[in-house]
Parts: sequence; structure tokens; C-alpha cells
Amino acid sequence: MSMHSRPFVLSIAGFDPTGGAGLLADIKTIEGQGCYGVAVNTANTIQNDVKFEACHWTSEAIILQQLELLLECFPIEVVKIGIVENLQILNKVISTILLRNKDIRIIWDPVLKSTSGFSFHDPKEFQKDINSILENIFVVTPNFDEGKLLYAGLTPEETIRKISSKTNLHLKGGHRMANIGLDELFTTKGECLSLEPVRKDCSEKHGSGCIFSSALAAHLALGESLPEAARKAKIYIEKILASNNTLLAYHNL
Repeated sequence: MSMHSRPFVLSIAGFDPTGGAGLLADIKTIEGQGCYGVAVNTANTIQNDVKFEACHWTSEAIILQQLELLLECFPIEVVKIGIVENLQILNKVISTILLRNKDIRIIWDPVLKSTSGFSFHDPKEFQKDINSILENIFVVTPNFDEGKLLYAGLTPEETIRKISSKTNLHLKGGHRMANIGLDELFTTKGECLSLEPVRKDCSEKHGSGCIFSSALAAHLALGESLPEAARKAKIYIEKILASNNTLLAYHNL
């Protein structure tokens, strides 16, 4: 393979035909931050920006076969993972990545529901596999509602402590009842960084969580520290949320 001037970022996520979420939104975002995006498709979704009808999962064998080929070919240092059929497959994906290169940093955006309400996971399944997943990734990026479901039965404060004892936690604030838009980064070192919203002209967007986690992955691949990558991803997602008044974002402004 010839030398490439941009760092590679791998997205492992589903195909959304609107381009607002999943692989298409990830690649738009990664390229927009100055990286080169490659992808593994985990699902073919039947949806638009307001309606979700079905999810046809890619088989585990095909996911792993495609993943192995990309890892063999490209010097990937950062991976962003979105929807995967279940946590058992997610564990295998993570193991495959780290067997190839233990230093690859993995960002998991735990998409539990689509914007239109389709549920991808039963939270009960998390109890068996969530610990090993969190212990083997670099950062997890749930929104406020998703964060509460990762460890059912714990208070929000207990959940934050539990997650950040295993991996870095970026808690997205778009679903907060109070202080909407306030993000918080909790590191495994015990640090807490608050990222206040800056813009007042933002509107809801389909796939905003995908876009944020992909921007975070790209800035990590560009050599930024986690706090700086989170800050720049926050700036980017606010720009995207303010790009127009529809549910589908513009990336090239």
C-alpha cells in the first residue's frame, strides 16, 4: 500500500439510507475532520429520518471477515463502533481488533434506540457482557438516557463511577431534563471535564450521536488528547446541529 497522508479511522456501524446516521454520517464526519474513513457494515436498516421499519443484521462471519481484511491492509489506530446485533458479537469484534493491535483505541457509541424509537438491545443482556466490553475500549459515548441503562438499578452517580472505573466516559447531554446540551467527560484518572453548549441556534438532528462519536474518533486519530478531542467534537456537533432546521445535517458548510 502506498503512503497515505491522512490517518485512517474505521467505523463499524449500520447503513442508514438517509445518510443522517450510521456509516454514511460517520464517513462524512471523519473525512470532514481531515482523516480517511473506512467501514464495516453491521446492518442494513429500512428507515428514513422519522420512521424505522426494520433492521437486517449482517452475519458475524461477514463482519469479522471484512474487519480482518481492513485491519490487515490499513494502519488503523482508532475505531468507532455503533450498532451491533448483540454484545456477544461486539465482544468478538473488540477481541479481533485488539488481537491485531492492542494499542488501537476503540470508541463505542452504545446506540440502544433509534431516534424514532426502535430498540436495538434489551438492557437485560448487558449484565453478562458489559464489564468485559468497557474494560477493553478507550471511551464510551452514551447520551444521558443510554448511560442510565448500561448498569440497570444503579443511580446516575453510581453508574458514572462504575463506568469510569473501567473506561473513559463521555456523557452526551442532549437528552438531559436540566442543563440540556451539557456534556461531561469522566476519565479513568478521576477527572471530570464539563463541556457547556456554546451555540443557541441548534436543532435536533437524526444521527447526532453517530456524528459526535465519529468526530471524537477522528480528532483522536489526529493526535489530540481525549479532552481536546472531546472539545473539538463538541464544537463540530454544535455546528452540525445548527446547519439547517431539518432532521438531516449538512456537513459541508
